[in-house]
Amino acid sequence: MDTSHHFLLLMLLHYAIGSNESCVKILPDSNSSIALEVGKNFTATCHLLEGSGYTSDDIEWNLKDLSIEKQFYRKINQTAVGVTVNASSDMSGWLRCSAAKKCMYGITLYPGYPPLKPKNLSCIAVQEDKVISPNLNCSWDPGSRDPLLDTTYTVYVYVNVSSQTYKADCNQRLARYCVVNLVNFPNHVLLTVWVEVKNALGSERSDALEEYSKDFAKPNPPSNVQVLTEVNISTSLMVTWKHLIKKNVLTLSYAIRYRKAASDVWVKVPESFTRGDIESYRLQSLEPYTPYVVQMRCIEENYSGYWSDWSASITGNTAEAKPASAPDLWRIIQPSSNNRNVTLVWKAPVKMNGKVMGYYLNIFQDDVMFKSYNIKTDNISQMYSMELPPEKTASIELIVSNSVGASPKATLFIPRSGQEPPGVENMSWSVRDEKLQVEWTAVTSLCDGLHLSEYLLEWVNIPQLQTEWQRVSSSVTNTTIRGDLEKLKRYNISVYPIYKYKTHFQAGRPVTRPAYVQQGTPERGPTVKVDKFKKNSAELTWEEIPLDIQHGFITNYTIFYAIGNTKKWESPVTVGPNVHSYVLMGLASETDYVVNVMVSTVAGSVKGMDCTFKTMKYGDGEVEVIVVVVCLSFLFLTVFVMLCLRKREVIKKLLWPQVPDPSDSSIAHWSPDFPIKTDVPKEDVSVVEVDTFDGKCLCEEDKTVLPLKKNKYHSEEHSSGIGGSSCMSSPHHSVSDSDSGDSGQTTASTVQYSSVVAGAYKGQTSNHQPPVFTRSESTQPLLDSEEHLEHLSESGDQSRSSYFRRGRELELGVGQECDGASLTFCPVQEETSPVAEDPPTFTLSYML
Repeated sequence: MDTSHHFLLLMLLHYAIGSNESCVKILPDSNSSIALEVGKNFTATCHLLEGSGYTSDDIEWNLKDLSIEKQFYRKINQTAVGVTVNASSDMSGWLRCSAAKKCMYGITLYPGYPPLKPKNLSCIAVQEDKVISPNLNCSWDPGSRDPLLDTTYTVYVYVNVSSQTYKADCNQRLARYCVVNLVNFPNHVLLTVWVEVKNALGSERSDALEEYSKDFAKPNPPSNVQVLTEVNISTSLMVTWKHLIKKNVLTLSYAIRYRKAASDVWVKVPESFTRGDIESYRLQSLEPYTPYVVQMRCIEENYSGYWSDWSASITGNTAEAKPASAPDLWRIIQPSSNNRNVTLVWKAPVKMNGKVMGYYLNIFQDDVMFKSYNIKTDNISQMYSMELPPEKTASIELIVSNSVGASPKATLFIPRSGQEPPGVENMSWSVRDEKLQVEWTAVTSLCDGLHLSEYLLEWVNIPQLQTEWQRVSSSVTNTTIRGDLEKLKRYNISVYPIYKYKTHFQAGRPVTRPAYVQQGTPERGPTVKVDKFKKNSAELTWEEIPLDIQHGFITNYTIFYAIGNTKKWESPVTVGPNVHSYVLMGLASETDYVVNVMVSTVAGSVKGMDCTFKTMKYGDGEVEVIVVVVCLSFLFLTVFVMLCLRKREVIKKLLWPQVPDPSDSSIAHWSPDFPIKTDVPKEDVSVVEVDTFDGKCLCEEDKTVLPLKKNKYHSEEHSSGIGGSSCMSSPHHSVSDSDSGDSGQTTASTVQYSSVVAGAYKGQTSNHQPPVFTRSESTQPLLDSEEHLEHLSESGDQSRSSYFRRGRELELGVGQECDGASLTFCPVQEETSPVAEDPPTFTLSYML
């Protein structure tokens, strides 16, 4: 070991036993630890040894390496200083004193409690083989306080007959039991037992337990226990067993208890019936053909010792007996189109008293035997289906038999459709302790001859359609369904009043309610479909969730929808549980939407899968209107084109009037002041067509063509058209004289023309004769000047002077200027010819 370890060891020895070189000593002193009682004061004194050279002022106290304040010091004299401390449970350690920190002395302190008195002392000796074991097991209550110090428990057993004392030590701070070996268990003697406990702070002794040795003995359970069936007695069982201990050692009494195998309730045989030296007992008043479980135990005959443990369970069956009750007969009616589908179901009697050998079923329709069946089976539940017309009644009788005999007859009457007796009222249900509680109002009105016998509760698992039922007394109006109903499954609960009429029983009208033992959220959400979508609306449909996965009553459906690319949900729409379609309104046209439906129960909600759709671009009827308009327009256009093709000549005449052809007309010569000449020379006629818009003077262009001599004019057939005038035409019709007229106005007027004939015949001399006017006899429409000839005459001399003035102007050379809207004759210079020749004849035509 190193130097530090050597120094520590030396210090511990020095503190524990002192040293010859030490100059101080502590009183009280001990070579071992000093025990302190928690909560009490402890005083120690530090003495300076003679010749130490120190005084009491040099003394210091330390507890567990902590200095004790000097205010707790008590100076005794110049060589001794005392200190007082209050003991606590965490105060264990060294208490040291030193002089000027050069010499030290110490003692060890251990706080604790004195022991408590043991209580409730008891001892037991168990059976080994056929004798009692010599080991006496004693136990007691040491109390709840830990002494914190080493404590010893000693058990003493004093045998009064032999005056011998046996003991056993248990070195534990809180010992609770100890075993004392007695070498041989003393039979029929008085024993005295007590417990002593001690530690450094004190000791205690328990109260003495003084009993006979048999009172400490505990026998083993009876062995070879058997339960025997008595063939001829169906209500009893024989129980037998064997003794396992010698009678001179211990005389025993027995206890028997039994129960039905399907029950947890034990029935005890009175102990007085099994007291004494017996090895069999008959259990009576049992139910026939019922398994029973039997147990036994034993004790000293005076019941002064300990009971043995119960024996292992032994099962036995009572013998068969004739069935004591009728089978439980019921029917399930499902109406169809023409008949009623009746399913007969039944259970074995509650008191079958034996194994089922077969059923005997008789069916009557309108009190006439219909069918009879002998059903050989041992099943607990059977069924039979048949069809029953609505207008017929049925009476059913069912008997069950076992090896001993037949049961009482079960009867059931099925009335005609619509003639069922009244049912219960105000039926309701609730859940208590995971069981369905059903409550209803008792039947108040009864038909003549009917007696209320009981109520029947029926529950059907949906959708498996598994039917179960139970019966309760007619005085009961609420009960708990005894069947094992599954959670999250829907059941249809029905209550039937059962009436008795003569010898038959019949059911009243049922009252049915759906119910759940426990509700949950559906397994999945609805699958939504968009059947019809329009421009601003969409019709959503979804199927009802199957009952087997609904897991509860649906409270509502919630519809969520949003524009597909934004996923910004609009305000949800909530509908009732019976609604499976909905029309979304106010949607945008030609837009993608996403929609889903959430289903809710009282336990929670679950959403279905998303469904996407796109609204239409056009609303209802818009496409049809467009198609109709286009078709009608095409039809009108086609008809118009066909009409135009068929009436093209008429349209042509309306839009483009035909200009009269002077060559096809006969002109009547006329003049307001001169006689009309009917004979117009036809010789040497030249025709010149003049364009009114060429902007040139006719006279100038044709000077060389028309070499007229002075005072010898011989011209024929001059015509003027609408919009222009010749030199001798009326100024009223001249375009240059009319600012308001246009070509459109002339086409709407009657086309007319006039001819001016001027000239001299051969051998005649022209003496300034006035021009001769002729009227056209053409089949073409008249010109405006001819059509309104009467207006000319009404205007008087002024109009006529206008015509003649213009004629004279022609002759005198007036009107030498020409424009594009009028036609005038320009004068030509008169040339003399020595030879008289026929005057040339010319025709001027003007057309607009």
